[in-house]
Parts: sequence; C-alpha cells; structure tokens
Amino acid sequence: MGDRPDGSEGDAPSVAARDDLAGVVDLFEWLTREELSEALSELAFKRRSEVDDDAIAAAIDVAVAEYALVPAPPAALSEAGAGGAPEAVADPAGLDEEGDTDNADAVALAVGPAAFPSLPADAEDLPHILDVPERDVDRETLSEAVVERLSEDAVTAIGAGDAERLEVLADVTYDIEAWAPVDAGDIRDRIVDELDG
Repeated sequence: MGDRPDGSEGDAPSVAARDDLAGVVDLFEWLTREELSEALSELAFKRRSEVDDDAIAAAIDVAVAEYALVPAPPAALSEAGAGGAPEAVADPAGLDEEGDTDNADAVALAVGPAAFPSLPADAEDLPHILDVPERDVDRETLSEAVVERLSEDAVTAIGAGDAERLEVLADVTYDIEAWAPVDAGDIRDRIVDELDG
C-alpha cells in the first residue's frame, strides 16, 4: 500500500469514503449498486488507479450500514420517460438478511440521513460518462422506508446485544429527524433503554 497523487493510501479507489459515495449518488438523485460501482470504477480509471471490485463493494456496504446511503424502494423512484418506478430496479425488501439475491446489484441507493455528500475529484464528469437518464426521489416515501429499516435494525441489534451497533443507530435517529420530517423518538428511546440497561 502506498500513497497516491491525491494523498490517499491503499489499493481501493479513494472515492470509497462514505461521503464521497454519497456525493456521487447525489449527482444523479439515485443509482443502483451496479451503476455506483461502475461510477467508482470510472473514477479510478481516470486517476490511473487499479480497480478493486471487492473494495468498492465493501465501501458501499459500509456506507449503507452507516446510513450514508440508503436502499430506496421502487415506489420512491422515478426516471425521465419511465412514467414511474423503473422496472429494472429491485425492491430491497426482497433481499434476504445477508442482502443476497440475484437482483442485489439492481437495488437503488439514495443519499441517506448520515451523509454529508462531497464530490471526489473528477466526479463532475460522471454525468457525461454514465448513460443515466434524469431521475428523482420521492423523499416522503424514501424517509418512510428508512425509518422502517432503522426500526428493524434497532430490533436486530437489541436482540443481538450489539451495543456498538446501537450507538451508531442512536446517532442515526438524530440524523434522520434533521434529514426528513419524521419522528424517530420511539426508536431512540428503545435504543437508549437497552444501552442504559
């Protein structure tokens, strides 16, 4: 592992920082995992860096786990000329607990409540490189899905006695209230009760 011209280290593209991932997604409103991976590969190519597909997948997984990126249900998505949710987008509710499904790469990701989107170098060229139509996200539908996922994550972490995960989720309950007009107080109370217990 060595330093690269942009000052970062390692073999994975430096765009793997979660806020940079959110910045790339924010350029398009939403991207499927496959499209985001392609975007990151393009950025790595432009920087003459080697593309590490496993590192890209891991970086996306971390961003999703930390709510910088959130899986978006098809009902929250629209695409110019599609007249509604694009048919090629998979519903994240159809994934199993490990996220395994033949359609995992087709799950759409949108910017989540824990993100502070930032654009990595050369990202402004991506709209000219990727063949992505104009897109939009219904924030109300998306926020409802994110609150539901947050509640499920909290129940899972409480069941597992995972204090570290609960600390992360507690922070997200504040982030989500600043991000959308939702109330995560009940979820936060459950988490705090568990952590204090």
